[in-house]
Amino acid sequence: MKMAIRSVRRTLLRASKPPQSSSSSIRPTQIFSLSSHSPEPSTSSNSPHFPRPNSSCNRIFCRRLSSLSEESLGPAAIDYRSKLEEDEYQRLANSTIHDLLEKLEEYGDSVEIDGFDVDYGNEVLTLKLGSLGTYVINKQTPNRQIWMSSPVSGPSRFDWDQDARSWVYRRTKQDLIKVLETELEKLYTQEQEELIHLMGSANESFIRVKRNEKNVLKW
Repeated sequence: MKMAIRSVRRTLLRASKPPQSSSSSIRPTQIFSLSSHSPEPSTSSNSPHFPRPNSSCNRIFCRRLSSLSEESLGPAAIDYRSKLEEDEYQRLANSTIHDLLEKLEEYGDSVEIDGFDVDYGNEVLTLKLGSLGTYVINKQTPNRQIWMSSPVSGPSRFDWDQDARSWVYRRTKQDLIKVLETELEKLYTQEQEELIHLMGSANESFIRVKRNEKNVLKW
């Protein structure tokens, strides 16, 4: 009889308890794990996967491409007319070329180079050095430059440098007068070496003395 009463009580207690929710079956550690991670939303295995673009990589690539484009375009064009008025340019360029003409004529009197000749006409200065080549120096008014064609260094363009007060080649930062001095000395030495070879060793000492003479342009 007592056992029957206990069985009825257990049945009544079970019936009086509220039903347990499904979430109560999740362990606390599992709940913490979910809250501490932010996984990507799950996608169906049938749907295609598109990787996210790497914005940092794209920015680096764009910067490199931009710098490459700038290098391929070369230095930005300069409006020389805004830096040097035409009247001032004409005065400076004419003064330089006329001084060069005078100094080159004096230089021709002090050296022995076959075919040496200097001439100025139509605002073009021409220096002929026989088999060694020819220099051509002329003004370029639209660019406010002096252009020179050299048998040694090829074509070059010189801009007026206000700080140095001289005509300077932008690529090498060399002065027009210094370039001429160096190249003419080199050509003169070459001429003397060829003369030594032609005349033989008997006159070598005499020619070496002449070669060492300071026959260069002096301002």
